[in-house]
Amino acid sequence: MNDNTGTLYIFSAPSGAGKTSLVKALLAETEGIEVSVSHTTRAMRPGEQDGVDYHFISKDEFENLVEADAFLEHAQVFDNFYGTARSSIETRLAAGADVILEIDWQGARQVRAWKSDAVSVFILPPSQQALEARLRGRGQDSEEIIARRMRDAVSESSHYAEFDYLVINDQFELALQDLQAIVRARRLREPVQAQRHAALLAGLLE
Repeated sequence: MNDNTGTLYIFSAPSGAGKTSLVKALLAETEGIEVSVSHTTRAMRPGEQDGVDYHFISKDEFENLVEADAFLEHAQVFDNFYGTARSSIETRLAAGADVILEIDWQGARQVRAWKSDAVSVFILPPSQQALEARLRGRGQDSEEIIARRMRDAVSESSHYAEFDYLVINDQFELALQDLQAIVRARRLREPVQAQRHAALLAGLLE
């Protein structure tokens, strides 16, 4: 592997665990890392922007991309479909950028099969009670949808052991520090540091 190649991170979590907020904070405070913008067939939520939060497309468009093998991974979540475009990920990694994929455990399995050195992180809430409070705090879903999301959260959370790292989002700042520590440790690996500081090392070893 070229040590100039960026690291691919997989971030997964049950709905309401705070993954999206943590990723936004990580991006704001960390240089050289970006999030992949996925394609989805779900409706745009208030405050979201096409091409920024997601690429919002129709089900027919999504199926055409699947047939063209354009997705690195894709999955159905609730009644909607989500997918990650393969070409954009490969291009950004080759340019040396670290890239975050916000995907579910099904997508994570597909990505690891393609790129075994991807770094995977699972984010959990501190309790079911906290998760339910966060889902209700959105003010966007009916009781039926909240109940379904709670059931699905238990199922999704059971896959935590498939990931490299487990972060509990109890106190937001501490969870953010945990994510920063994972990225920082990855960047301190010897091959990466040796290439980054080649001139320094040469001077020390003269």
